[in-house]
Amino acid sequence: MVDLTAFTKKKIFWPLVALGVLMLFNLFFTPNFFRLEIKDGHLYGNLIDIIKNAAPIMLMAIGLTLVIATKGIDISVGSIVAISAGVVAMMIGSGTTPQFPFAVAIGAALLVSVLAGAWNGMLVSRLGMQPIIATLILLVAGRGIAMVTTNAMIIWLYARPFAIIGQGYFLGLPFSIYIVAVLLFITTVVTRRTALGLFIESVGINRTAARFTGINAKNILLGVYMFSAFAAGMAGIVVCSTVMSADGNNAGDGYEMSAILAVVLGGTSLNGGKFYLYGSMVGALIVQTLTTTIYAFGVPPEISKIVIAAVVICVSLLQSRKFRSLFMQMFGKRAVQE
Repeated sequence: MVDLTAFTKKKIFWPLVALGVLMLFNLFFTPNFFRLEIKDGHLYGNLIDIIKNAAPIMLMAIGLTLVIATKGIDISVGSIVAISAGVVAMMIGSGTTPQFPFAVAIGAALLVSVLAGAWNGMLVSRLGMQPIIATLILLVAGRGIAMVTTNAMIIWLYARPFAIIGQGYFLGLPFSIYIVAVLLFITTVVTRRTALGLFIESVGINRTAARFTGINAKNILLGVYMFSAFAAGMAGIVVCSTVMSADGNNAGDGYEMSAILAVVLGGTSLNGGKFYLYGSMVGALIVQTLTTTIYAFGVPPEISKIVIAAVVICVSLLQSRKFRSLFMQMFGKRAVQE
């Protein structure tokens, strides 16, 4: 039998509550929000669109969760998405027959992404640069690299098999969500079934103490930034496949904020330490559900950001033990214990 009291104390509880409230709101106020149809053997509907559109953010959030757990940040993932999309698009080309095999093009895009992550990791772990400054460099330079890669043009793709990654379906669900599931599963196993997860959390809690216990903090930092870039590179391939084009100027623009938001909403603290991969997935679904809801109500773009910010504040307050204690004390209740 599920211990509900214990479950309410888990970090993932409040993100699930926030997602549930959003779904409940749409149930009553958004017509046909939960309606699902089967067309051409695939499921169609708002819920499927949310899962499909959230896939790139989920991929980036998996990598960013580990970076943030080390008390770091990576704001260059949006630019890495553009670089990855540009590389894979240039290697496939605009013809109906790809210039290079898909595996080679995808492998090259991921390799370039990992190299970009190694650059970030070197600046942070070896040169001691602050993570936000180190990744800010690639945020700016990466967009330029993507523009150079695509010759400052939008590269359109017509090799239809490549579209399977972003537009395809398997067992009725978007193919991209299976990519998310595989990466999430592997990351969970590696970080929770080995000591690596504890090493990452130790580095985030106290890097100096971690080093004295024998943990190679520098290599841990280098590794998480490379992995974050790898995940962003996968997101870039999904984005490129979804729209069958690569736009160095706009691909992945603003994605870094959505991914960071997903991680924070999922319960992982920017102060480092414990991380919650599944919480980050719920956070990504909150961000995408909120975006879909705003579009459904036709909220003007200039107001939509304010709405998103308001919801983020509410979810963050719900996750705050201090806020919940103050709220409970207003009604004469005991402070929240965790």
